[in-house]
Amino acid sequence: MKTIPTVLAISILLQLATGCSSIDATPRSPSVTVRAAPPLQFRGANSKAPGEPGECDCNSPAHWDKDTLYVFNSAGHPWRVSGTDLFNLAGDYRPCTYNNQVAGGRWIECTWKAADGVLYGWYHFEPAGICPGAHPKSPQMSLTAPKIGAAKSTDNGATWVDLGVVLEAEPALKCDTKNYYFAGGNGDFCIMLDQRSKHLYFFISTYPIEVSQQGVALARMAWADRDAPAGKVTKLYKGAWAEPGIGGRATPIFPARIDWHRADADAFWGPSVHWNTHLRQYVMLLNRAKDGNWTQEGVYISYNRDLADPAGWTAPVKILEATGPDRWYPQVMGINKGETDKLAGRIARLFVRGASRWELVFE
Repeated sequence: MKTIPTVLAISILLQLATGCSSIDATPRSPSVTVRAAPPLQFRGANSKAPGEPGECDCNSPAHWDKDTLYVFNSAGHPWRVSGTDLFNLAGDYRPCTYNNQVAGGRWIECTWKAADGVLYGWYHFEPAGICPGAHPKSPQMSLTAPKIGAAKSTDNGATWVDLGVVLEAEPALKCDTKNYYFAGGNGDFCIMLDQRSKHLYFFISTYPIEVSQQGVALARMAWADRDAPAGKVTKLYKGAWAEPGIGGRATPIFPARIDWHRADADAFWGPSVHWNTHLRQYVMLLNRAKDGNWTQEGVYISYNRDLADPAGWTAPVKILEATGPDRWYPQVMGINKGETDKLAGRIARLFVRGASRWELVFE
């Protein structure tokens, strides 16, 4: 006789106690409803005044320090704002500073506040001078190939110590690409720390020449290596965490449908992941580009119970059409104290490029 799992046994007893005659041991699939909500706008980077929002050109990470919520918005450079909650972010608006200078922009895409109070951040870096004069549509611009770097702060992100690049693609570039921005690279990403604080997972967008490596891929690092991360990150390739973060290959969990370097490119990119306390699952939001100009086709959602199971992510399902200004960088922001872009409950706000006109209701 087979033993009934404890959770199922408890469910059976509860149903018997309440008079329910049917027993369904099949786990319910998660679902989400998108509903209208009062408009909410991040201050953004390079804002001239509170009533004149700046740009949100990537994911906008957030963290709490006691009763204060901090949010970062970037457009080539990160800016920080703070407040008592998501609906009252008007304090201490400032550009962040680094301890060094680089030739190119650094967008702070992700943050995680450690138990000792140190704030760790990870940035999307676009080096200058890649394929100069080779832009397919604008001779005044040059293509770039993004990389991913790490930083840390002891003042809630007002100032950052650069810890160096931790993820980049193979060095080969496609300077005759039809892509509007990139000739290669790894970038447009998010992070998530597992619940045992053992591994930090990177969800990265990959744009190398080889189409089989393009899409949304995974990398990870031991959390213990966070203060010296250079050379410590490995990419998932053909089922193993074996490829180096710098120059290594990657096997995407969501491969590009059509080569990023073609005019008719079709690929998911720009993931944003949070742990949902209501579902008790991880939730990923994704962009989908339908051409080399990065025209947005829609916003998609995927679910997984275990970060260590790359195959566990469900097939992405569209939740929002790309109409009007609703373009890039979808992300969740929790609405309760302690919740952020990385932690939310049954009801959360959906932001797209720094603006929210929707709530997400998870079931």
